[in-house]
Amino acid sequence: MQYTKQQIIDKANAACKNTLMETLDIEFIDYGKDFVVAKMPVSPKVYQPDGVLHGGATAALAETVGSFASHIFLDLENTFVRGIEITANHIKSVKSGNVYAKATFIHKGRTTQLFDIKITDDEQRLISVCKLTTIALPKTK
Repeated sequence: MQYTKQQIIDKANAACKNTLMETLDIEFIDYGKDFVVAKMPVSPKVYQPDGVLHGGATAALAETVGSFASHIFLDLENTFVRGIEITANHIKSVKSGNVYAKATFIHKGRTTQLFDIKITDDEQRLISVCKLTTIALPKTK
């Protein structure tokens, strides 16, 4: 069965129910041939004690969008995806609005995938730069 772009986005968002992604209000909003985009509102729910976006919430957003990119482009009937390494460089603080994560493939292998993930704010200012490595492992039956 061939799914439309919106059906895939809707399915991804539905899969976030009762997960960290729901807790952080992460929502998938777009994807293409080699990228996936998700957004997360910046509110006290994701603050560090001094009232700005917590780096851990940013890293969770980055891992979410990269892992979903692997899910879209791999055979999930026979494999499952796990993040195995993430790095994050935080450049600018954010106190309100939304942040957007765009994961772009650097390497799209059958076993490992490497992503460049840019986190931006509502004005498209760069907030963080992340790298994520995921691995596709065989499902045991």
